[in-house]
Amino acid sequence: MLSFASMAEGSSRQQQSTYHSPLRARQAATTRTAVLGAATHLFTERGWAGTTLAAVAAHAGTAVETVYAAFGSKSGLLIAAIDVAIVGDDNEQPLIERPEFLGLGVGDRSERLARAARIITRALEQAVPLMGALREASASDAAASTRLYAYEADRRTVIAAGLELIQGSRAPEALVDSMWALASPEVFTKLTRECGWQLESYEEWLTETASKLIESAEH
Repeated sequence: MLSFASMAEGSSRQQQSTYHSPLRARQAATTRTAVLGAATHLFTERGWAGTTLAAVAAHAGTAVETVYAAFGSKSGLLIAAIDVAIVGDDNEQPLIERPEFLGLGVGDRSERLARAARIITRALEQAVPLMGALREASASDAAASTRLYAYEADRRTVIAAGLELIQGSRAPEALVDSMWALASPEVFTKLTRECGWQLESYEEWLTETASKLIESAEH
């Protein structure tokens, strides 16, 4: 039988655990953010082969075991870093469910296209430097190879959903294909890195070209 003393002790432990739980959660979130920031920096600067989990842990000021516990593997960490780069945070809410994306259905067409171009430009600006590391990883890591393929499929799904919001109806497959190619990481890289375009110029070009593609599909 439990005594009043043991019951009180158990209650105290429960209160203490409850009290410290939010603190531990905040600490874990802070550590995760630091690790993702370190991974983004190192994968971008050193690539896949040149980045180790030990280096990421040291850069983030935590233990390598903590990195393994949170992300499971080197490719798991890279994939998480790319996901954050694409949507801008570590929230698991899909991009197509976010208010910013749903806003593509508000306003006139020029406003909707401008919003879409802004979302795409920001995502590419943040994710493209990491995609190089993922392509490098895909040659030897099965998880990275699978995710690289999945990213392109996901990107097409997002393009189709965005077009449906912008137009107010399902877009023809040929238009989705055209937009998917237009807003690709490869085209972004050629224009902004190889040709030296400013991001604002790329965003304006993307808006104007997308508008012409939609008009052409409607006639």
